[in-house]
Amino acid sequence: MTSTLDRPAFTASTKPANSSLSVTFFGVGRSFGTGKENRQVLRDVDLVVNPGEVLVILGPSGCGKSTLLRAVSGLDAPSTGRVLIDGTAVDGVDPRCAVAFQEPRLLPWQSVERNVALGLPQGTSVKEGSARVAELLRLVELDGHSGLRPREISGGMAQRTSLARALARRPGVLLLDEPFGALDALTRLKMQDLLLDIHSAYPTTVLLVTHDVDEALQLADRILVLGRESGEEAATVSRILAVPGTRPRNRNSEELGQMRSSLLASLGVDSGRH
Repeated sequence: MTSTLDRPAFTASTKPANSSLSVTFFGVGRSFGTGKENRQVLRDVDLVVNPGEVLVILGPSGCGKSTLLRAVSGLDAPSTGRVLIDGTAVDGVDPRCAVAFQEPRLLPWQSVERNVALGLPQGTSVKEGSARVAELLRLVELDGHSGLRPREISGGMAQRTSLARALARRPGVLLLDEPFGALDALTRLKMQDLLLDIHSAYPTTVLLVTHDVDEALQLADRILVLGRESGEEAATVSRILAVPGTRPRNRNSEELGQMRSSLLASLGVDSGRH
């Protein structure tokens, strides 16, 4: 479905593939179905995500968080409005983005090394590709497990493989859809720390969807809260908060504790019970 606004013709960015790129939402909305069955999920999303920023998206289930990510990647198109990356419109699956999902989605018959290599851009030479994959496997601490199949590694290792595969193309925008949601609590904390290390080593613009307020406070430069106003079916931007302090942050700081309570209240949760 095409946007109701005029889209400029897509042209690839002239910046290097590993540059961090801005993401801009202009009046983005998304509806599904037609006629009486039409259901509006998102409406009037306006936002600029700065190059290199980590933006975390929070909101109740069904409010369009994943839909927003899909609009950036080009896996879906807005019903209204448009999304721009580095000033040029997203029009179809966009090679400037890479996506990692809650499920690692690895090919079970391929090794860890081969699964990571699937993310390499077309035309990458064998020598360059091998060096890039080896570099990423070291970064995610899987260089000693490169020959194993997905069934032979843990959930956390599979998720690290998925992240490495997403980074193989040196994306200007990295989209993460609840990437740690299926992991146990301890592994999740380790993966959060790993993501910060990855972002430090390979700065890129990150949009991350999560239901975990503490995760958002640890990882984000800013937090976008999606919500529905009274009487409205579709969600829109409810709040945008800048998270103070440099990463890694003190999980027990009083300031973050106050923000946590405020965010939980925005999500309709009693912080005294959590």
